[in-house]
Amino acid sequence: MTPDYLMIPGAPTPVAPFSHCVRVGPWVFVTGQMPTFPEDDSAPLPEGVEAQTRQVMANLEIVLGGVGLTLAHVVQARVYLTEFQRDYAAMNAIWPGFFPAGKLPARTCVGVTGLARDALVEVDLVAFQES
Repeated sequence: MTPDYLMIPGAPTPVAPFSHCVRVGPWVFVTGQMPTFPEDDSAPLPEGVEAQTRQVMANLEIVLGGVGLTLAHVVQARVYLTEFQRDYAAMNAIWPGFFPAGKLPARTCVGVTGLARDALVEVDLVAFQES
């Protein structure tokens, strides 16, 4: 299998040199998304972890949609929080609402010392598309 390195039209401009996602067979590896706005990535980030998480998930939906997938195809997620102790519960409270009932992906959530653009949250994903 040859990987496809993809840039998705309409997705946020990457903050570093990377592809939005890489497809290898039925697997799609989605680069971590920031809470930036695709239409204006220089705009201020949303206030608070809940709003930033919603924007991150919207950006992930754009990338997944670019390869014909949805959040229902996600099998694994990694969440990065800069204020882990403060924001973990708030992020968890809204997290299940992004996925179909009973289909929460495997997940790792870690505290980090910093993220690009001073974001509070970043999420990357692995998705699987059955043939």
